[in-house]
Amino acid sequence: MKKSSIILIVIIAIAIAMILVIYTDSSTYSTFSEAKEKKTELYVVGVLNKEKDLHYDPVKDANHFSFYMYDNDGTECKVVFNGSKPQDIERSEQIVLTGKMEGDTFHATKILMKCPSKYNKDEMEVKEATSASI
Repeated sequence: MKKSSIILIVIIAIAIAMILVIYTDSSTYSTFSEAKEKKTELYVVGVLNKEKDLHYDPVKDANHFSFYMYDNDGTECKVVFNGSKPQDIERSEQIVLTGKMEGDTFHATKILMKCPSKYNKDEMEVKEATSASI
């Protein structure tokens, strides 16, 4: 075989490997039930349970915020976020969490909120909160 043919085969193999890595790493939205089964970090989308209290006491612990959320299947779960309470979370129309389940509690590392825009009724404003890395 020619040297150029071997190089071309190696380049094609690397390209196929990269496509497979990107495809398997692309995340879709999960539910709390799926998060219990898988112990890896997932994205869970849902809405805030506004009937239950949000627990945030910045005097006691400024990096602990917990609340209850319904996923798209209607399953309610307690969510703990190691960071400050995101501004206007009560107004959010939808919440996207990044994190994983530990027992019956979802531990979020990132919170992405989709809030109604104050300028247009039809558009949504997106806000993001991340936990501080220690």
